[in-house]
Amino acid sequence: MSLTDNAAHKVQNLIAEEGNDNLKLRVFVTGGGCSGFQYGFSFDEEVSEDDTVIQNKGASLLVDPLSYQYLVGAKIDYVEGLEGSRFVVDNPMATATCGCGSSFSI
Repeated sequence: MSLTDNAAHKVQNLIAEEGNDNLKLRVFVTGGGCSGFQYGFSFDEEVSEDDTVIQNKGASLLVDPLSYQYLVGAKIDYVEGLEGSRFVVDNPMATATCGCGSSFSI
C-alpha cells in the first residue's frame, strides 16, 4: 500500500486545521455499497498494535488487518475535480467498481 504525496500533504493540512498532531488518517473496508464492499476514511488518534502504518511526508495512514487484505497494493490519493474533493483508492485487487468510486468487488 502507498499514500501519494498529494494525499500526504492534504492529511497534513487537515491535521493542522484540527490542531491535533496525534491524528492519523485511517482507511477501512466495510461490507455494503452497490458493488459489495466500500471504502471509508476517518481520522484516528489511536494506533492499534495490529494496525499497519504507512508513512509519507510526515503523514500516517492506518489500516486494520481485516481491511488490509482487501487493500494490498492499493494507492491512496487525494483528488480535486468537478465532482468535489476526496480521498480515493486505486485498488489493483478490485475487479469491479461503481460509478461513485467508493464501492468495489473482488
